[in-house]
Amino acid sequence: MPDWLSLYYEQPIELTHGEGRHVWDAEGNRYLDFFGGILTTMTAHALPEVTKAIGEQAGRILHTSTLYLSRPMVELAERIAGLSGIPDARVFFTTSGTEANDTALLLATQYRRSNQVLAMRNSYHGRSFSSVGITGNSAWSPTSLSPVQTLYVHGGVRGRGPYAHLGDAEYIAACVADLEDMLGQTAGGVAALIAEPVQGVGGFTMPPDGLYAAFREVLDRHGILWISDEVQTGWGRTGEHFWGWQAHAGNGPPDLLTFAKGIGNGMSVGGVVARAEVMNCLTAHSVSTFGGSPVTMTAALANLTHLLEHDLQGNARRVGGLLAERLRAVTAGLGLVREVRGRGLMIGVELVRPGTDEPSPEAAGLVLEAARERGLLIGRGGTGGVALRIAPPLSLTVAEAEEGAELLGQALHAAQDHMTGRRS
Repeated sequence: MPDWLSLYYEQPIELTHGEGRHVWDAEGNRYLDFFGGILTTMTAHALPEVTKAIGEQAGRILHTSTLYLSRPMVELAERIAGLSGIPDARVFFTTSGTEANDTALLLATQYRRSNQVLAMRNSYHGRSFSSVGITGNSAWSPTSLSPVQTLYVHGGVRGRGPYAHLGDAEYIAACVADLEDMLGQTAGGVAALIAEPVQGVGGFTMPPDGLYAAFREVLDRHGILWISDEVQTGWGRTGEHFWGWQAHAGNGPPDLLTFAKGIGNGMSVGGVVARAEVMNCLTAHSVSTFGGSPVTMTAALANLTHLLEHDLQGNARRVGGLLAERLRAVTAGLGLVREVRGRGLMIGVELVRPGTDEPSPEAAGLVLEAARERGLLIGRGGTGGVALRIAPPLSLTVAEAEEGAELLGQALHAAQDHMTGRRS
């Protein structure tokens, strides 16, 4: 395996099986899972409806490719097109969010005949050559080479940066002015703006509601497309909305929407939704060998049906709100916690060196280890890896939310004690 392959924990753990919101490692330790394989186990581990659907489809046929008709693929495309909010929508399936964003860039640049792309600072859109080229988080961007010319604009990080001191309305106005100024300095027509409604790897940061609607007014004047990267925010995870873009819906849906992760509940599913005019702009043939696989499509259909029938979006709103409140309570007075933020079951906790406003990767590393020791798995992100990422399956119960908050509180106190004790 490559040296740059990231593993959590000083002593990495092997996860062998899971059920509901819990997983077990190879040594028999049980963990409450608050990260879900990077926001991928969306409904539950070993969800019976999904595992049954996978087994039945695998018993019929595993693979065909998009060269042949597939009923599960067509049915899932129809459902996603209807849910997307995009008029006259077309859906193309991929195997990951990286590949979905790759495809969206291909469509947008071809449609606009331009390789200039606007992206947000602190963003993350995948690990392919083109998606790394629009990633604004230096920790996840290993090369400056890119097939696109990327222009980074303000807005994705509310709590830090030159506009952090402004009120929401003034913040949006300043970001729009920055966008206008940026466009006034470009050499030609920009193809698209790609943005995560809530920045995932960026540490679950987000702008004030309405920012992208304000951006859209500017984009529309210039004919620039809006790509909403919903790989982490889609399917109701934010609680208040089914898609993250709906918090910024002043001018309607985006031109393109990318998705992945949670829809497959662990199976490799990604895709792009775009209005037909944009999706059909390619003039060369294309297929996907593994996108739209009968097994992954069947799993995604079963998972989406379960999510809708059990109103897991509503559960994310209710239990996520409770979890955020409990986390704010257990972190009150802790000097290493700068902010608890997020919405629904997508919550970030930003850490600093106790008693300062200095971001602390050390604190995040200590908390990650301390939480695992107590039976809780969480994620990590943000600039420099200073934010804890909390994103359990959307079926999380109230009791599990309270247990997780208590365990994380213990881990945070242990990390602060360690850091202040070493400094004294």
